[in-house]
Amino acid sequence: MPRKAVIHQQRRVFGDFFKIDELIVSYERRDGAMSAKQKRLVFERGDSVAVLLFNRDTKSVVLVEQFRAAAMVRRRRDDPATTNGWIVETVAGMIDPHETAEAAAVREAMEETGYRIRDPQLIGKVFASPGGSSERVFLYFAEVGDADRQGKGGGADGEDIEVVHMPLADLFAHLAQRSLEDSKLLIAAYWLENYFRASEALQT
Repeated sequence: MPRKAVIHQQRRVFGDFFKIDELIVSYERRDGAMSAKQKRLVFERGDSVAVLLFNRDTKSVVLVEQFRAAAMVRRRRDDPATTNGWIVETVAGMIDPHETAEAAAVREAMEETGYRIRDPQLIGKVFASPGGSSERVFLYFAEVGDADRQGKGGGADGEDIEVVHMPLADLFAHLAQRSLEDSKLLIAAYWLENYFRASEALQT
């Protein structure tokens, strides 16, 4: 059973596209005593989905590349002159109110890549950054073929997304070289590597 935790106070200190809540909490320590009251800030944006698409016809994964200001800010700590804010990721997006995670995965795949997916397989549900964010990511896998591409992708609402078709061998090479920067893609790539290894074992 989880130990006791108490939210003594909660208030929204910032509300825009993203939101920040201030909490006063205490929790049961390992020795059984309650901690002192502590202030914590929680980045609140709801839950999201991510989808790793595998095109069986081309033996490639279908990814997206787009500009991320936060990625550029982080890279500038290493190189103050860089303007590189682009990152290759899985398909991903927020789950709309009253929308299931699976429905969001289907919608985002169509919006961002143009592929219509069916029955996405759940890899897992993970906290994005539990030290400061309440967001959970529902991570899915879906297999598609060339005939399933029924739109051009590129995103919605002014998004500027490039669809990237990465050969499976290149994905696993990046995995071995530790050069994948998107945590969703990293987890999904390890899952996919194990998936194919298990499939090969069943065939022998």
